[in-house]
Amino acid sequence: MHEVDLEKAQREETRWRILRVLDAGRPMAVSETVVFRALGDASLPISPNVLRRELDYLRDKKLINIAGEDGPVWSAELTGNGVDVVEYTVASPPGIARPQKWW
Repeated sequence: MHEVDLEKAQREETRWRILRVLDAGRPMAVSETVVFRALGDASLPISPNVLRRELDYLRDKKLINIAGEDGPVWSAELTGNGVDVVEYTVASPPGIARPQKWW
């Protein structure tokens, strides 16, 4: 059971990091290649398939929009709701490991 909790925590941390990378790229969309590299630099082990799965999850939560799904490389950008989550103006939905606001 402990292993499952670790995987869940890693997924939720990955989702938060994706949102932060997309926020850093605003107002432009960010390619999945850039997101993948940024997550690798953060020492989060992730495969391209897992990245797409998490991007899809965030889209289903209406936090991001995805473009280029018909091509070889996706790009993503935050929705207004995604910006609100990153900026701590709304509650974070379940499934995203947003840290507590301390300031």
